[in-house]
Amino acid sequence: MTQPYAILQIDPWLERYQGDIELRMERYQATRRDLLRGKKLSDFANGHLHYGFHRTPTGWVYREWAPGADALYLMGDFNGWNPLSHPMDRQADGSFELHLPGADALRHEQRVKVRVMANHAARDRIPLYIRRVVCDEKTNDFTGQIWDPPQPFPWTDARFSPRRNLPPLIYEAHVGMAQEREGIGTYREFAECMLPRIKADGYNTVQLMAVMEHPYYGSFGYQVSNFFAASSRFGTPEDLKYLVNTAHSMGLSVFLDLVHSHAVKNTAEGINLFDGTEDQFFRGDHPAWDSKLFDYGKHEVLHFLLSNVKFWLTEYHFDGFRFDGVTSMMYHDHGLGVAFDHYDRYFSMNTHTEAVTYLQLANELAHSVKRNAITVSEDMSGMPGMCLKISDGGLGFDYRLAMGVPDFWIKLTQDTPDEHWDIAKMWHELTTRRPQEKNIGYAESHDQALVGDKTLMFRLADKEMYWHMDRSGENMIIERAIALHKMIRLVTLSLAGEGYLNFMGNEFGHPEWVDFPREGNNWSYHHARRQWSLAGNELLRYVFLGDFDKAMLALAKKYRLLEAPFARNLWQEEPRKLLAYEKAGLVFLFNFHPTESQPDFFLPVQPGTYRVVLDTDASAFGGQGRISHDVVYEAHEGGFPIYIPARTALVLKKKG
Repeated sequence: MTQPYAILQIDPWLERYQGDIELRMERYQATRRDLLRGKKLSDFANGHLHYGFHRTPTGWVYREWAPGADALYLMGDFNGWNPLSHPMDRQADGSFELHLPGADALRHEQRVKVRVMANHAARDRIPLYIRRVVCDEKTNDFTGQIWDPPQPFPWTDARFSPRRNLPPLIYEAHVGMAQEREGIGTYREFAECMLPRIKADGYNTVQLMAVMEHPYYGSFGYQVSNFFAASSRFGTPEDLKYLVNTAHSMGLSVFLDLVHSHAVKNTAEGINLFDGTEDQFFRGDHPAWDSKLFDYGKHEVLHFLLSNVKFWLTEYHFDGFRFDGVTSMMYHDHGLGVAFDHYDRYFSMNTHTEAVTYLQLANELAHSVKRNAITVSEDMSGMPGMCLKISDGGLGFDYRLAMGVPDFWIKLTQDTPDEHWDIAKMWHELTTRRPQEKNIGYAESHDQALVGDKTLMFRLADKEMYWHMDRSGENMIIERAIALHKMIRLVTLSLAGEGYLNFMGNEFGHPEWVDFPREGNNWSYHHARRQWSLAGNELLRYVFLGDFDKAMLALAKKYRLLEAPFARNLWQEEPRKLLAYEKAGLVFLFNFHPTESQPDFFLPVQPGTYRVVLDTDASAFGGQGRISHDVVYEAHEGGFPIYIPARTALVLKKKG
């Protein structure tokens, strides 16, 4: 009798679902065998090295997978866009191939398309594995571009390892809107201007959105058209490599926001209907996203997607991925409107088992291609085993995003007056997670910053931010917003996960929202940028929030806060809105009450002497400076009395 998978011991509630876990693993192992047939997974995932455009000893070869097509013809600058002069030869496996003799048969930066004949119609398409796609400014036509620079990029990051940056302190960023001017930023600008800022703030990992090519800028990068092309809006492939290499030289890891949950419907720009058939890559449409759904049960689709995983790790040296839309992938109803309140929700006919298998294979591949790669799952369902090893019956991710936490803060700040905040529920929401599965905690991400929603700071302060963020005046709404912004971030960082994430600009309370150019805003870039000048203006209060964020991250790193075991609850009291806990040898005390300070709250701690090492009320962080860091507290008979003002949090360290 085989030994049951470790997941069943880690989570005893799964015992009645042992058959489902075993089925999960049987599907993974069977699919793996069928795909590899004795090969290594990393050798299987080499579609990008076979398909597309490649130099040969005698010239060039171009290959394409289009089983439903009748004929393919290559055209472009090299042949005066003649649509029929270069027919491709059909292969037995449904591929097409064309050999072009001569080293100069194709040249760097030449533009190309492929004419696909299928179903008695001709369509001019962008090659599936193209490395670069450019848009004509006059016609808005997207075209593939040969990318073959005379010299390879001079990487200097051979000794860099993302394992140095564990636990991850993630700075989620969008290259195009990372500058203050109204326009689209570049990879080079990001490397030169943003990376030093991120490093100085104390983050160790950059998570880049919208890198995979997408035709509509306003999609935030989540409607991908060309999976092997880095978005040309921000610069060249060499520019993106420069960004990653520069980050590594500064000791920063770089994650890619990987979108394998769906694809854009577009046929002129994307891969939809490439060979003239509906089911070459896809199995239908997403009911909420107006996009195409991958057929994860098809081996050729797995080959395409797994090759894409390997490509971004090897070609651009990314250190890992945030897998987008994992919940949508794992359930046939995409988790829409579903409350995952029972284990039956995870194991039923609604579970898309082929997608689960793909995620296991993708994680295995990522960790085998780059041993220290980090993978993060965007899953709101809480699928058991998401962040357990595959050999233990899990899916193999390193972390999952704690998506319920920002939802909790939105609901709390939007619907509940301060005096009615539920401290017990706060503790539950921030500390409840699956055993031995690591989370990335965060108070807000790009999701909360988009137009139609509000950032945490804007939700707390609203229109008062326009008039009262100057340091010379007083405003009760702004005072409340600044106090709670700091407290919410500190309690989230210290309780909600084994990693932490922030969306760019939110660390200093960036005002307003994110809105990309569109017809509804007269194609304006006004909200598709970040106002960094606010963060550095000593006359404004944004400086306080930015400085507190730095101090908070420095504390977390100094005391290894995120590596520590779960926090131990010391005190939890609803009427006075108090919460105290111990973690990593630090004692955290929060008073969320809007008006009632506690002059002599008895803090129950172990015997010893304690001193405050961080507090949200410090004048340097926009507070009233009521907490002394020089006072030594002596704990006798179970604790000591301490002053904790309203809407204040402090952190104490035991001496010795």
